[in-house]
Amino acid sequence: MSDTVGNAYEGFTAEERAAMKEHARELKTAARRTSRADKAAEAERDVLAKIAEMGDSDRIMAERVHAVVTATAPALTPKLWYGMPAYALDGKIVCFFQSAAKFKARYATLGFNDPARLDEGAMWATGFALTEVTPEVEARIAALVAQAVS
Repeated sequence: MSDTVGNAYEGFTAEERAAMKEHARELKTAARRTSRADKAAEAERDVLAKIAEMGDSDRIMAERVHAVVTATAPALTPKLWYGMPAYALDGKIVCFFQSAAKFKARYATLGFNDPARLDEGAMWATGFALTEVTPEVEARIAALVAQAVS
């Protein structure tokens, strides 16, 4: 494969390959769990453990995002998704937190997938850069999550 300027396709980055491998491990782990309650409890423990592994800035933001999402939308189930804390409704990922370190980015991201009901006209945002989680940011996250599951 090549792009329009003649450069050869170089494939996935190391970070992307690692995320895919992590996702495969997540699926295998989830398949081994027995009851629905066990799966939910283990999935939340996995999310909290992944958050605890993050560097200080990302960890602090992820902890706040987790608290806001779970308080705002208790129907969302925490689970890992490509190695990122994510929140699902009926098994479909609605939103996720991507640490800045995960893909060596400038900032962390709060992202929303297709099941989120954020539609607003012909164009709307599905990803939001985070540099810190202030009370104002928490309120905005809560509003977005509430809209996403309404």
